[in-house]
Amino acid sequence: MVEAGDINEKVIVQNGHTPAQAFQHLDAQAFFSYDEMDKLYDEAKLIISHGGTGSIITGVKKQKPVIAVPRRHEHGEHNDNHQLEIVEQFVSTGHVIGSGDLHQDVQTANEGFTPAPFTSGRDHIADMIRTFIQNKA
Repeated sequence: MVEAGDINEKVIVQNGHTPAQAFQHLDAQAFFSYDEMDKLYDEAKLIISHGGTGSIITGVKKQKPVIAVPRRHEHGEHNDNHQLEIVEQFVSTGHVIGSGDLHQDVQTANEGFTPAPFTSGRDHIADMIRTFIQNKA
């Protein structure tokens, strides 16, 4: 997509164990520390990520457009399709882009996709647990 001109920005890839040669025209590094990755998220115009909750929520909390591409069981990328379910949920709430067509998703992002604001349910869940424990005591 960089070669085709669909993406005109600098692209930084955390490629893990995938050989860096697979990422011509990109700035690839095997792994980033948490702080390095957090800084990259802050600086990013667009984030393209796998479908893990940590990666998605980090981008959404920073109000960045996120294209989520779930790792799939049928491609041998994961042991089940839980990432597909996660992405579908985040797409349905307007938090991320994730149609399954990366070219279309980049176009959607370039047209000005604004993610829905993220609201954590953490405090509500903690209150429910606290109430449950207090009622059992």
